[in-house]
Amino acid sequence: MFTIGEFARHGRVSVRMLRHYDSTGLLRPAHVEPASGYRYYTAAQLARLNRIIALKDLGFTLQQVQDIVDEKVGAEEMRGMLRLRRAELETAMAAAGARLVQVEARLRAIESEGHMPTNDVVIKSVPTVRVAELTATAASFEPESIGPVIGPLYDELFRHLDEAGITATGPGIACYEDAPEGGGRITVHAAVQVSAPLQDGAFRVLDLPSLEQAATIVHRGSMDTVLPTAQALARWIDANGYRSNGYPREVNLECPENRDDWVTELQAPVTLA
Repeated sequence: MFTIGEFARHGRVSVRMLRHYDSTGLLRPAHVEPASGYRYYTAAQLARLNRIIALKDLGFTLQQVQDIVDEKVGAEEMRGMLRLRRAELETAMAAAGARLVQVEARLRAIESEGHMPTNDVVIKSVPTVRVAELTATAASFEPESIGPVIGPLYDELFRHLDEAGITATGPGIACYEDAPEGGGRITVHAAVQVSAPLQDGAFRVLDLPSLEQAATIVHRGSMDTVLPTAQALARWIDANGYRSNGYPREVNLECPENRDDWVTELQAPVTLA
């Protein structure tokens, strides 16, 4: 089972949203500790969460969403509803494009339900690696909050590296952690492997700590569509007796100009449950 924070990360929603869904009866935790009140969720509940988010993005009220999901709307009907919304978004202002991508990602996550990855997930240790990085804060771990932050961070980082005469010696590595100010905010680390002395300045050069155990899976395509892959990894972790131990790293193995051809490894730190 996952804590509410872990489930929020795997579902790419905020903890505040999950608490609201609990209070309205839209998505109850699988278990609540009587003494502490701590909420726990299972990977199977990602299916209901995906439907809730997809329907909410279609413009339904939460009461309408509850009525629909309680009737167990099938994947085929969901596909039709999401395609209709896609047509509407394509005629709307350009800023709606980012949300369109996320609706499609939720659709793929729904379509992949019941398909547990087998050979796709590998447990391995990840060694310490030296990186140059810049950090910034995102409002949440939701894709529409992360995307506008991490892209400009990498542009700025590579500009600083060029000015310093430092060449990347390995892949980019995006890391995430809860921001000190709380409120669901996320500290975003945009990093790239380098061979350079440790330093602080316009950017930092540091040794990224090793991961003793990481559950890893390869995502092919734009990071805007990573949700189904990330949730497949979450299901594997839950089904194989492991426990999440922090946000997954995103290692950019191949980054050609066409983002649809990107290859990215997700590295989720885990421990045995």
